[in-house]
Amino acid sequence: MAGDDAPETGDDAPETGDVTVVVLAGGRSVRFGSDKLAAPLAGTTVLDHLLAALPGSWRVVAVGEPRATGREVAWTREDPPGGGPLAGVAAGVAVVRTGLVAVVAGDMPYAAPALVALAATLDAAPPGIHAAVGTDDEGVANPLLAVYRAAAVRDALPHPAHGRPAKTLLALAHVAVPVPGAASRDVDTPRDLEDLTP
Repeated sequence: MAGDDAPETGDDAPETGDVTVVVLAGGRSVRFGSDKLAAPLAGTTVLDHLLAALPGSWRVVAVGEPRATGREVAWTREDPPGGGPLAGVAAGVAVVRTGLVAVVAGDMPYAAPALVALAATLDAAPPGIHAAVGTDDEGVANPLLAVYRAAAVRDALPHPAHGRPAKTLLALAHVAVPVPGAASRDVDTPRDLEDLTP
């Protein structure tokens, strides 16, 4: 079951080489018509499908209203709530203590393997590269399917981050990594979910 407490925010030095994943789980699901993260997919839910596929060694920080999940998750929330995805990233990154932070939208159920590849790409990149960002089948970069150097993304975040576009993060020096097919797709509508259902 999910933990309801936000992770501790002590002043320990980052654990370089490790990865924490920040999952954005606070959207309103307006286009879907109901809670899309709880929608059934392949015997589980959209959110749990993503969580279950993430590497077991990665700590997971989810940003949103706490809910039960099949994997242990530390929950946090942007203050005030409802500030958009960049505010969610800011809230999640604020409690990350690893050198790398993966960022993913909770409605991307097949994104886990892409995040692993992005982390490996960034880990092998020179210090001047601060992110590995996934691009979809049309070549569009998605800042919510990316792995960042945590210190760099903290420096790049505007204050406040509420209401600011997530693509602000693309100003960081980054490597674009093609992520074809379902791994780069999210669930915005019931038709999207149908298309992603095996």
